[in-house]
Amino acid sequence: MKEQDIIKLFERIILPFSILRLIPHLIIFNVHKNKSIIKYDIERWLSIRKLTNRYSTQIGFLYLMTFLPEFRNLYYYRIGFIKHILKYLCRPINTLFITARNGIGPGLFIQHGFATIIAADSIGKDCWVNQQVTIGFSSDIDCPILEDNVTIRAGAKVIGAITIGKNSEVGANAVVVKNVPENCTVVGVPAYIVRRNGIKTRENL
Repeated sequence: MKEQDIIKLFERIILPFSILRLIPHLIIFNVHKNKSIIKYDIERWLSIRKLTNRYSTQIGFLYLMTFLPEFRNLYYYRIGFIKHILKYLCRPINTLFITARNGIGPGLFIQHGFATIIAADSIGKDCWVNQQVTIGFSSDIDCPILEDNVTIRAGAKVIGAITIGKNSEVGANAVVVKNVPENCTVVGVPAYIVRRNGIKTRENL
């Protein structure tokens, strides 16, 4: 039996048992005011994982809650206070923190969310955050804005009252403390621009 077939078999065995503990989560998803945003999250996560053709939105929700604890953290962020009851049935990652005082747009994807802190002013649609990332404050009030389709790679630090423009990428282990324009890739400590609008360059922020 191929490894992929073994994984699928494992999923089919585990998922029915997991559904029992996830019934309250599924109910909340279907009645919550943020249902449309959560649905978008589910569909994007399934698409990235190439599972769209295997699972409907409802079953996909159960799959993601069972096998991807990063998704649990995002779901608990979406549903607010009631998470304090549900999280005991299906535990989130305790080293992944998510907060944004002005909201997180639909489609945030968190890959390998270990030791990751997301403390933003706001986050746009379809952003992507890798592991060991810090998005956070430089003072009591100064924290970043991530616009739509921003990617933050592993180990990067994005600090202070700055804006990461649409479609921009922060490279692995970069330290960003200044605004990043739209459609740019930045790397380094301190970060500098290495690609703008798809063209290689070398520019300071």
